[in-house]
Amino acid sequence: MTSFRASRVGEQIKKEVSQIILEEIKDPRLGFVTITAVDVTNDLRHAKIFVSIFGDEKEVSETHEVLNNAKGFFRSEIGKRIRTRFAPELSFVLDRSLERGERISELLTKVQREED
Repeated sequence: MTSFRASRVGEQIKKEVSQIILEEIKDPRLGFVTITAVDVTNDLRHAKIFVSIFGDEKEVSETHEVLNNAKGFFRSEIGKRIRTRFAPELSFVLDRSLERGERISELLTKVQREED
């Protein structure tokens, strides 16, 4: 179970990473990214950042690579922006739940049409 403090830090990291992506990452390979969740360990040393990336597989792969290559930059910026003893070690994890939800919705629509 995640502590209240870890949840608060996770929300702050989510906000800051989103802002960094919008304003400071200038890599042309960076596609449309949405931070869906941040899971921070109770000791605040590690944070998994779940990202949903819009585009085809090549765009998703390139964008994920850009994010992973910039982990050090994100970590240093987060260290400057939020007040914790340590800046957490970051990892970016692809969140495919939106794609799965869309696929399920398509299948349900198809089944509904077949029943009518």
